Amino acid sequence: MSHPITILYDTVRPEEKALTEAADKLGIKIEMVDCKNLVLDVDKKSQYHTVLQRCVSYYRNLHATAALEGMGANVINNLYCGVYAGNKLFTHMLLKNAGIETPYVSVAFSKDSALDALDKMGYPKVIKPTVGSWGRMVQRLNNRESAEGIIEEREKMYPIYQIHYMEEFVQRPPRDIRAIVIGDDVVGAIYRNSTTENWKTNTHLGGTAEICKITPELEEICIKARKCVQGQIVGIDLMESKERGLVVHEINNTTEYRNVARVTGVNIAGKILEYAVKSGK
Repeated sequence: MSHPITILYDTVRPEEKALTEAADKLGIKIEMVDCKNLVLDVDKKSQYHTVLQRCVSYYRNLHATAALEGMGANVINNLYCGVYAGNKLFTHMLLKNAGIETPYVSVAFSKDSALDALDKMGYPKVIKPTVGSWGRMVQRLNNRESAEGIIEEREKMYPIYQIHYMEEFVQRPPRDIRAIVIGDDVVGAIYRNSTTENWKTNTHLGGTAEICKITPELEEICIKARKCVQGQIVGIDLMESKERGLVVHEINNTTEYRNVARVTGVNIAGKILEYAVKSGK
């Protein structure tokens, strides 16, 4: 008797709805488990077998994955991927050491050291939280005055926001690329175009999407990036630097794929479930 695929979530997004619809069409047995209701006796063997980790919360995601893996479950993505893909600095270091082009980054550990670094590096720069998604708290620093105000506010926040991750403002077309990787297949990719009102490309902030051709170069970079974080199903975000070509700026552990599926017509939810079934055998 085959075991159902467990979809562990804490927010029902269109992606989770697509997974349930795809499971029904493909005849794949799944169980939806809300992580907020989950209680695990970590000293016992897991009642779950193959788990698609879809929790949005970084900390809920990591701790649930650690517990379930320790109990013997097959979690997609694994704990290593959750830790390293979930933190932009950790991801950056793995990509850099693998020879993958990334935006240039400096990290500072206090307001004064961050401002001193910015004075030396020059503006503009982009400051990001090392842990976060959906473009939240990603801000462009245009000058010393704006940097002082933004960094001062972050110093009052949770300690993770006092790690000042400062990235070059990449000279690029007004777009980036989101590619979905399942195993060793780049199953779809889109351009995410920014608007004249907002330089960020996140579609929920008004950006638009169009299909991106998967070239051999794009495919090679995406597969290599996936392997860096030991991921199985990830979203890779890239920019087209005018100076250095494709640069990877983020790897998404519980990636959103609705726009890639919509624009490309690829049944990504179905491919994810089929991969999970094979992984569990």
